[in-house]
Amino acid sequence: MRIEMGRVMQQIRGAVPSEKRLSKEAVTSIVLHGFFQFGASMSSVFLTLYLWRLTHSLLVSGMFNIVVFLFTPVGFALAGWFAKRKDRMVAYRIGIVGFVFFYLLVILSGAAVAKYYVLFAVINALASSFYWTAYLTLMYEVSNEQNRMRYLSLNMIAFTLAGLAGPALAGLIISRMDGLKGYMIVFAFAFVMFLLTTIGSLRIKTLQSHHRAYYLHLMFLPFRKNRNWRWSLIAYYIYAMLQGLMMFLPNLLLYQATPREDLVGYLGVLFSGLAVLTGYGFGKWGKLRFSKRYLALAATGYIVGASLLLWKLDIVTIVIYMVLYSSFNVIQGNILTNHYYRIIGELPLKGALRIESIVMRELFVNVGRITAILVLLATASNLTGPMLPLVLLAAAMFQFVVVFLVGERGKGGEK
Repeated sequence: MRIEMGRVMQQIRGAVPSEKRLSKEAVTSIVLHGFFQFGASMSSVFLTLYLWRLTHSLLVSGMFNIVVFLFTPVGFALAGWFAKRKDRMVAYRIGIVGFVFFYLLVILSGAAVAKYYVLFAVINALASSFYWTAYLTLMYEVSNEQNRMRYLSLNMIAFTLAGLAGPALAGLIISRMDGLKGYMIVFAFAFVMFLLTTIGSLRIKTLQSHHRAYYLHLMFLPFRKNRNWRWSLIAYYIYAMLQGLMMFLPNLLLYQATPREDLVGYLGVLFSGLAVLTGYGFGKWGKLRFSKRYLALAATGYIVGASLLLWKLDIVTIVIYMVLYSSFNVIQGNILTNHYYRIIGELPLKGALRIESIVMRELFVNVGRITAILVLLATASNLTGPMLPLVLLAAAMFQFVVVFLVGERGKGGEK
C-alpha cells in the first residue's frame, strides 16, 4: 500500500512542472497553517457571537475589533524586531503560544470576557501579530516567483478547507449544549489545535541571517521613492476597509437573521467551500497579465452583493452577498499578495527588508480596518438600520481604486 501511495505521489509531482514544485518546508508550512486555521475558525467565528450573546451591543463588538486593529501594528513592529534579531520561527511559536494563553484565559474567565474585552482584544492582537509576521515572512521564503501563485493557491485551499470543518463542528457543538457551555468546549478545542501547531512548527528549521539590523524606522524612505510600493500599500489600505467590516459583521448578521449558531457554522462551510473552489480554479487557470481585470471583477461582485443588502436585509440577501464576497475575496487577496511579494524583491537589499515590508503592510491594513469600523459605528447604531448596507456599499465601491493602484509588471517603480 505504501509503495502504491508513493507511486501516486510521484505521478502527481511529475504532472507539475519542476519550476512550480514546492519544497518540503513549503508543504509543511501549508499543513501547519491548516491546523492553525482549524482552531482559529472554530474559535474566532464564535468569539464574535460569544461577545454578542453576552452584550447584544454593536458598539462592544466594533470596539473589540478596533482595539485589536489598533494594537496589531504595534505587535507587528515588536514581532518584526524579534523575527529579525532572532528568527521568524521563534516569533511564530510565540504567536501560537499567545493564542494558547488567550483561549485558556477565555475558558477560565467565562462571562467576564465581556467586562474585560479590551484586555482580551490586546492579547488577541499581540498573539495574532507575532503569528502573522512570522507566517507571512515564511510564505515569502519558501516560495519563489515561479511557484508563488501555486503556493498561495494551495495555501488558500488548505486554509479554507480547515475553515470548512471548524465552523461546522463548532456550530454543532454549541447547538447541542445549553447556555454558553458549548462556547467553552469550542475554545478548548482551539486550545488543543494551537498546541499541535506549536509542536509541528519544530519541523521547520530556523535560519541564520546576515541581515539582523531592523530598518523599520527607515521604511518611509522607500515609501516616498518607490511608486509601485507606495501604491501597493495604499491598495492594501483600501482593500482592508471592506475586509475589516467582513471580519465580524457576517456572523452577527447571520445570527440576527436566523438566530442559530449551528446554522451560522453550516453556512460558513458553504462560504469556505466556494472559496476553496475559487482558489483552486484561480491557481490553475489564473493569469497574472489579467490582474487588473480580476480586480475589477471582484469590485463589481462586492457592489452587486452590497446593493442587494441595501434593497433588502434578510437571510437570502445576506447569503448571496457572502457567496459573492467569499468567491471574489480569494481572487483579490491572491493578486495583491503576489503583487506585493514581487515588489519586496525590488526594494533595497533585494528581499532583506521582507520583515519590515510586512510590518509596513500590516500598518496600512489595520488603519484601513479601523477607518471602516469607525465609520460604521458613527453611522449605524444597530444591525437592522439602512446605514449598515450603505457603509458596506461604500467600502465595496472603493475597491475599484485598487484596480488602478496595482502596477503592471516591468514598469519602473522609482518616482
